[in-house]
Amino acid sequence: MNRMGWVVDLGQIGYRPAFELQRALHRARVANRVPDILLLLEHPPVITIGKAFHPNHLLFTSEFYEKQGIEVCPTDRGGDVTCHNPGQLVGYPIFDVRLHGRDLHKFLRNLEEVLIRTLGEFGLEAHRVPNFTGAWVGAEKVAAIGIKVAKWVSMHGFALNVCNDLRLFQMIVPCGIADRGVTSISRLLGRSIEVEAVKPIAIAHAQAVFEMTLTPLPAKFLTEVLADTSAEHALG
Repeated sequence: MNRMGWVVDLGQIGYRPAFELQRALHRARVANRVPDILLLLEHPPVITIGKAFHPNHLLFTSEFYEKQGIEVCPTDRGGDVTCHNPGQLVGYPIFDVRLHGRDLHKFLRNLEEVLIRTLGEFGLEAHRVPNFTGAWVGAEKVAAIGIKVAKWVSMHGFALNVCNDLRLFQMIVPCGIADRGVTSISRLLGRSIEVEAVKPIAIAHAQAVFEMTLTPLPAKFLTEVLADTSAEHALG
């Protein structure tokens, strides 16, 4: 475990600001100005649309979602439509995939393994489902994965339902899968589990699966790093 990286807890942050931050960090990682970085965060209610989106998987109009205070954001990750809201642990690895096997399928399986091991710490026997990404307990999806890899550096990542309001998923066809349900750690256990209790467990398993050490850094440190790299024309 000799590779070093950073883990940054952003708390709750809007989807668009987080997306712009990812893009900046992606450019910095491609330029080798920063090491691998795992961002952990929660989003306010938002529906995101991936590159494999089918219009029928949004069940209502944009105006309806807007009235409900739910943002709808097209994005450049893989996959169909999904949603985020508080109580869901989101992880965005800005990783150089060449350092993790140089294999996109292996990279996805590793992300799934982090989630499966994390769920196992709560006594939940999670598994994979052929032809779908993510982590499942029984026939229900508890964690979704959607990534983008450009110039061998990843963006986007996973969303693990911990204690979030699952009613938001009833407003879409989650990940385009109509015949399977969505669940959360809290629902499966029948008791409330907070996101803060899950974060250190997810970090520990990310370090083990990706064979690296993740040093915690404050969010404000990223602002300083990006300001420095911008000044050096590292971010284009």
